Amino acid sequence: MTSRIRELLERNLQEVFGEGDDARRQAAIAELWTEDGILYAPSGVIAGRAAIGRFAGDLRSAHPDFVYTPHGKPQILHDAGRLAWGSGPPGQAPAYTGWDVIIVRDGRIAALYVFLDESSEEFRRAQNIP
Repeated sequence: MTSRIRELLERNLQEVFGEGDDARRQAAIAELWTEDGILYAPSGVIAGRAAIGRFAGDLRSAHPDFVYTPHGKPQILHDAGRLAWGSGPPGQAPAYTGWDVIIVRDGRIAALYVFLDESSEEFRRAQNIP
């Protein structure tokens, strides 16, 4: 289970949130997420694969040239894992950073909690803070 959780964290970051093509993103979500998966983001709670795909696509559209870079290795505890990451233009310092924390059920992501570092503009945007 440890290697599967590590794989889910890394692939979700790149193939769901880092993917610009809607069809490839949806295929990855179908493979990586449970049907009733829930995403807890600073902007709200998103339920179900289709809604998660729309959320990830909207986020990707807001930053089409950004890449997601893992910061360190995933950490695993029982049926959960976490991964620190940064997002920004390739080769530059990240524009924002955060943590993904997942809960896994039957080898797929059942829940993702996205923590954005509060000092980032992305956090303020998600929280509607000027």
